[in-house]
Amino acid sequence: MVTEHAVLQVRSGRELEFETAMQQAIPLIAASPGFVDMKVMKSAQGNSDYLLLVRWNSIADHQDGFRKSDRYEKLRALLHSFYDPMPQVSYFEEMSFDV
Repeated sequence: MVTEHAVLQVRSGRELEFETAMQQAIPLIAASPGFVDMKVMKSAQGNSDYLLLVRWNSIADHQDGFRKSDRYEKLRALLHSFYDPMPQVSYFEEMSFDV
């Protein structure tokens, strides 16, 4: 399992509009094969940054499955006008440590 990580820098003043559009985009992501779960978090520092964390069964589920689907094109139409700059996506694998 991998976690997709992206910091979404939303244009100032468009936060509420973005949050409404994100609510519409979530089902598009969740309907994708290989989707596990996701979180969207707003910056606690008062700026217009959001953190997107999506867990997928594999990187291919995101890159080859979701990103090449009609659902991704709909997500682009809903969300991409809010970003400045466009987010960089990274992938992380969970590790286990004894605490």
